[in-house]
Amino acid sequence: MHRVREALVLIRNRLDRVGVLLSGLCALHCLAGVLLVAGLGLGGEFLLAPIFHRVGLVLAIAVGAATLVLGVVKHGDPLPLQVGAAGIAFMSVALFVGHGLPEAVLTVLGVALLGWAHLRNLRHSA
Repeated sequence: MHRVREALVLIRNRLDRVGVLLSGLCALHCLAGVLLVAGLGLGGEFLLAPIFHRVGLVLAIAVGAATLVLGVVKHGDPLPLQVGAAGIAFMSVALFVGHGLPEAVLTVLGVALLGWAHLRNLRHSA
């Protein structure tokens, strides 16, 4: 049973790291996309393509939901789950608003909260 618990913690830690990476990439995508397109007129068709954004959000939401629940079960601190759930809520709303500034703001806010929650989960594992 001890090995199973260790394996689950290892999987959750890896998923939390993937979640931090996805959150960072998502925020970078939003900010770099806006800066490159608005400032230089480059890459708008690719960087700001709605499908690229939606797939990234769905992946981040799925990884976040799984790791946050596993985290609170393991360490008992509900704060990462609560903050992460707020981030997931913002990201979920971003999936349904029109592509543009409101979507970018909701996404960046959501990934910032979710990224913080992943980091907090990782600190509990140290």
